[in-house]
Formats: sequence, structure tokens, C-alpha cells
Amino acid sequence: MNKIVALMLMALALCVAPAQAGTEKISVHGTSLEGNLEGNSADRDVFVVLPPSYAKEPNRRYPVVYFLHGFGDTAQIYLDYLKAPDATRTAFAAGAQEMILVLPDGYTRLGGSMFSNSPTVGDFETFVARDLVAHIDRHYRTLARRESRGLSGHSMGGYGTLRIGMKFPHVFSSLYAMSSCCLIPRTIPLGQAKAIDSVTLQQALKPEFDKRFDLAAAAAWSPAPNKPPLFLDSGAEGDALDPLVLAKWAANAPQAMLPQYLPALRSMTAISLDVGNEDFILADSNAMHTELNRYGITHHFEVYEGDHGNRVPERFQAKVLPFFARHLAGQTR
Repeated sequence: MNKIVALMLMALALCVAPAQAGTEKISVHGTSLEGNLEGNSADRDVFVVLPPSYAKEPNRRYPVVYFLHGFGDTAQIYLDYLKAPDATRTAFAAGAQEMILVLPDGYTRLGGSMFSNSPTVGDFETFVARDLVAHIDRHYRTLARRESRGLSGHSMGGYGTLRIGMKFPHVFSSLYAMSSCCLIPRTIPLGQAKAIDSVTLQQALKPEFDKRFDLAAAAAWSPAPNKPPLFLDSGAEGDALDPLVLAKWAANAPQAMLPQYLPALRSMTAISLDVGNEDFILADSNAMHTELNRYGITHHFEVYEGDHGNRVPERFQAKVLPFFARHLAGQTR
């Protein structure tokens, strides 16, 4: 997973531009995030990209797509990385149904929430599915029903898309997961787990720290409220990996979760997964595709020419937005 960290940290060097016309930067309070042990703020930055007709048609309501960013990055970085305002305008001009695009920030003390539920990190899955959706529905002209809500994301955000989609099928009806990390049950070498135990808080907080992804994953999936200052279990237990910690990690892997959420997945209007043919998580994506087929879950799976991130902005415009334009219910006139 260190390759994810290296790739995503490259995006941190991008020039961060202010919110563009038609894009609003707001703050959304998440009661589900209050009291987390890392001290991550319950007030999250959120970017809302409004369609061109939004100001011109005050009686019109719109479907909404929620997009989750990758590890080590912020919603602001992904707004720019995806060229989201331009991408939406181009897609809509080409005939795609207009919709509202929402990008919430899941950055945490250790670089990413995994969009999971943890006393250490905070309950980010409920923040997205309940607090954020409720706020957007209150403050914007949305079609406030599951048939008109889609969930998407890249890397850590692709993982979050599948995780949250399985757990909240009453909120979202269509899922598009791009180059999803963390799909299969996780393990790490014993020596690496022991090394995590020796990490200081000062080391952990450095964005370039090469074990940061492992720390963030453990904070999300094996929280340890009795182990300050990082409040996580590394998996090391003497001269072996702790089977209970491994079980906790496996319990958070979509491939292992899948059989428990078959009705939720079968209720989806549409599911799409993609991955580059040179992506280091290609094998994991293939395994998830196989597992979905094993249980008869209808979905689209595409392996395209690319790596973990080089074609994501292009595909966001050409694939993701048209996917939701086809599958989300619009306003009946």
C-alpha cells in the first residue's frame, strides 16, 4: 500500500486553486464524527459543484453524485485533480443529464479516514451517508431519494464507495468504484507490524512517512482506545500476527463483507468497477469481480490501459459522469 501513499502524495504538490464559478465550498458538521480519539474535526470541508442550469431554473431539482477522494489527499486536491467543474460542464454539454456533484473531505491526522467507522478516526461512513446527505438535501435543490443518489470514489474513495454502498442501500442506488484499494482481506509482514509499534506520533504525522497508510488502516479497522497516542493495534503480538486483529481487518474488506450484504447489492440500480491494466491492485480488483460474479451480483467491470491514477480525470468525465446520468432518476416534468 506504500505505492498508494507515494502516488497520492504526488498530488499534494499540485497548485490548489480557489473554488471556481458554480462551485461552492461549504462546511458540514458531522455529529457522527464527534469525540474521535485522533481529534479529527467534526466540521468537514465539502465542495459542491452545481450544474449550469441551477441558477437559471429555480424550480428544478437534481440528482446528486457524491465522490470520495483517495488516501493522503483532500477534497480540494481532488476537485482540481479531476478538473471537476470543467468535467461536469463538458459531460452535460455532450448530453449527460445534469446533476449536482459533492466532494467531502475525509483527510485525517494520519492521512485518510478509509471512510470507515472507528472510535479512533471517527464514523466517516455515517458522516457521508447520513450527516452529509441530510445537509445537502436541506440546503440544495436535490431529488432527495435513493434512486437519485449515486456514490463514487477513487482508491481509498473507491473502497469507501463499496463499503458505504453495501451498508446504506436505502441512501444510494448506483455505485462506481475507481481503482479501489483494500478490497481483499489485509495482512502485513510481522516485521512491518512490529515497526508500526515503534512509530512515534511525530513520525506518524509526517505526510511523507512511508508507513502512514498502514497506520491509517489500522486506526480505521483495528482501533485501540487504550493505546495512546495512536490508538490502534498494529497486528504484532509477540512473534506472530494477532489473529483477532487480522480478523478485524478482514471484516472490513469488501470481498469478505460481500456475502453479508447480498440484498443490498442486488437492490442497486447499477454497479461499476474499473482498474488500470498496470495498476498494482489489478489482482485485487479481479478477485472482487470474481466474487461478485460468484454471488450473481450484476455489475460492469472494466480493465483499461493505465495505472493507478494517470487516466482517472479523463475517465471521470468520460465514464463516471455518463454512468450516473444514465442510471440516476431525474426530475419528472
